[in-house]
Amino acid sequence: MACPLNFADEEDIFNEHRASTVGRDLDIGGLSYAVLEAAPQQWPYPAAATAGQARLYADGRFPTASGRAQFVLPQASPSPVTAEFPLHLNSGRLRDQWHGMSRSGRVPKLFNHVGEPLLSLSPDDMAARGLRDGDVAEVRSAAGQLKVRVQSEADCPPGQVFLPMHWGPRWMNGAGVNAVTAAVCDPFSAQPALKQAAVQVRKCDLPWPLLVLCRDATLQPALQAWLARCDYATLGWYGGPQQAVLVLRADLAAAPSADWLAELDALLDLSTSDLHYRDVASGVDKRLRLRDGQLDCLRLGGEIAAGSWLKEWLGQGRDVQAERRWLLSPQREPPGQTPTRGRIVCTCLDVAENDIQQQLARGGGVPALQQTLRCGTQCGSCVPELKRIAAHFEEQHR
Repeated sequence: MACPLNFADEEDIFNEHRASTVGRDLDIGGLSYAVLEAAPQQWPYPAAATAGQARLYADGRFPTASGRAQFVLPQASPSPVTAEFPLHLNSGRLRDQWHGMSRSGRVPKLFNHVGEPLLSLSPDDMAARGLRDGDVAEVRSAAGQLKVRVQSEADCPPGQVFLPMHWGPRWMNGAGVNAVTAAVCDPFSAQPALKQAAVQVRKCDLPWPLLVLCRDATLQPALQAWLARCDYATLGWYGGPQQAVLVLRADLAAAPSADWLAELDALLDLSTSDLHYRDVASGVDKRLRLRDGQLDCLRLGGEIAAGSWLKEWLGQGRDVQAERRWLLSPQREPPGQTPTRGRIVCTCLDVAENDIQQQLARGGGVPALQQTLRCGTQCGSCVPELKRIAAHFEEQHR
């Protein structure tokens, strides 16, 4: 039987939650919506309180039968680092995705900040393994292995690596981070050991890249089936301001056969494309289709340097007739004077990294960013990154 939600507004929802906390450790029975809107508050905030409690259990009383704290000895890691597996892998969530993306994966713009699973390593660990940003590496543990693209992260301590937990078989040709974690649980809490694994990371030799961009969302199930046909592949979205773009990114050990490409082109309706470039000697093969002067679908194989700005133009619904002769060129920046926007930092308001850099050059730091570009003024989840970008900018321009 359907249960009606008789809420007049957000405050009604908050009031129902508030009532459910009364008498518990997180009691916020005295916290009104107006007080919460005025400024953040600490909980508990029981009835008749004028401020939140700064520190829990300062009176030495805990929510146990005896009133005393109960300590449990930590369990040894199920996968300690060794000479064979010298890196400590930590898994966790990204700010714009949730669990296995069964819901957040349906919102294209949530892929704009991070579009595929990336293994973060320290610059030293990258150099020691001959890795560069964008390479594909094999991550191996005693439990299993997976392939994933890597990135250098200055904030990642040497010996530590990080991989988001969200991507699985629906979005990549592998099981995701769970492929390398131990299938054991804590004996007291029954918490599965999904957060940590001892791993080794080695570069994969996958020199033939593939990129598919298309505006036909109905092709998602069919392209998911292609993930298993690649040595490494991910599927996702790009949420353009005018049009969502389906994105297939893959890396193969060698150029595929002509029949393999022909089958993919038939699926994408690119067999009779508007533009086709092929260089047998270098293994480069590209096709694209236009519709009403705009990019509609493209497949780049063997060389994908222009992928970033072609994706932006596709999502913008831009008329590309004037740039037609450049569309299959091997250049990282678009023709003309307008550079790519760069990575999206504020998903709520579609503010990109290059927009932020230009504003920082005018001065004012994060407050000026929030006032002019309004980034960080909605959900606020991008504020820590804005602060890091601003701090790095100041350091570079001292």
